[in-house]
Amino acid sequence: MTVAAAVALAALVLAALVVATWAAVWRAAPRVEMVTKPLALLALIALAVTLGAPGTDVGVSVLVALGLALVGDVFLLGSGARSFVGGLGAFLLSDLAYLVAFVMLGFHWIPALVVLVLALFVLRTAGHRVQAGATREGGPWLGGGTTAYMLVLSALAVTAAGTALPLVLAGALVFLVSDLVLGLDRFVGPRARADLVVMVTYHVGQVLMVVGALTSATASSGLR
Repeated sequence: MTVAAAVALAALVLAALVVATWAAVWRAAPRVEMVTKPLALLALIALAVTLGAPGTDVGVSVLVALGLALVGDVFLLGSGARSFVGGLGAFLLSDLAYLVAFVMLGFHWIPALVVLVLALFVLRTAGHRVQAGATREGGPWLGGGTTAYMLVLSALAVTAAGTALPLVLAGALVFLVSDLVLGLDRFVGPRARADLVVMVTYHVGQVLMVVGALTSATASSGLR
């Protein structure tokens, strides 16, 4: 099988699993989601491998990020406080791995500063509400953990902007929306179809970040 064929196959499998997960969320079928959601991340990992991730430092960091995201997905399939905290921790580490990958792709100050201003605004408004709600629900430890996660997520968006790669930046911003909606829905108040919005933006954001980062990394290294 050629590389192009492997990429196409991985992309098709990923698309099918992602759509199946969205449908499961829409129809409130948690048993289906428990199967398709982790499989979708595994398919994205397979796509990353076919795109040459193991051959570059950026790609290895992306694979680490995806592996940690898979752990976070498994945790968040649960409904208890421990599941949420486990997922929060795994995704915090995943975001840090993405951040490392994006820094290795280069850093341009002007787009980074623009997104920094946006991130500070989000933290001051919606982020503050999420932090306050988390503190009310779980005390200072949950409020502090949520704040730490939002700071890392904001740094991820800034470094994504710093790459000056449209796909990477778009993916990070969509991913930011996903986590923001999740936080508002859980800690501030229920939002209509928030579960579907979170899932769609989560998958779209991950795919854009992975494809954008790996396309640039493999092109720069001469692997493709």
